[in-house]
Amino acid sequence: MLIRALEPADLDEYRALMLEAFEVDADAFTSTRQEREQKASAWWLARMDHPHDLGRAFGAFQAGQMVGTVAIEYSDRLKTRHKGHVVGMYVRSAHRGQGLAQALLAAVVADARARPSISVLTLTCTQGNERAQHLYASAGFEVFGVEPRAIFNGHEYKSKVHMHLPW
Repeated sequence: MLIRALEPADLDEYRALMLEAFEVDADAFTSTRQEREQKASAWWLARMDHPHDLGRAFGAFQAGQMVGTVAIEYSDRLKTRHKGHVVGMYVRSAHRGQGLAQALLAAVVADARARPSISVLTLTCTQGNERAQHLYASAGFEVFGVEPRAIFNGHEYKSKVHMHLPW
């Protein structure tokens, strides 16, 4: 297993993995595959390594293939520069249970902790996704609220659990 920050050469593989994620685990994300398919390569590249250092994506690789990913976004707004927001966590189902999600989460936490201005990470997970919520809780994230009817998947509303990791 290799966890590393993504590079421009990873663009196609990262985009394909995330489009898969939006389809396979649709309720885990607020975006849809159709929305993200419309995004230009520049958007994906900025998600991977923001040109103003406001975000970074990490990949989990096995046998040279990207099988998981997560990203972190930082704010450039004066009043919110102390926060990082974890987004886009996904590990292919065949590779789950091997510690990849924990290692990816550790990578974004380390990236945030290396920034003196950051003092808290936030994230959301879909209510009912106990596996994800347990992952985040095991890394020290705590629930601070639930947003009812946060997303509508075309059939039903889903709530989002808001979590934070202060230091």
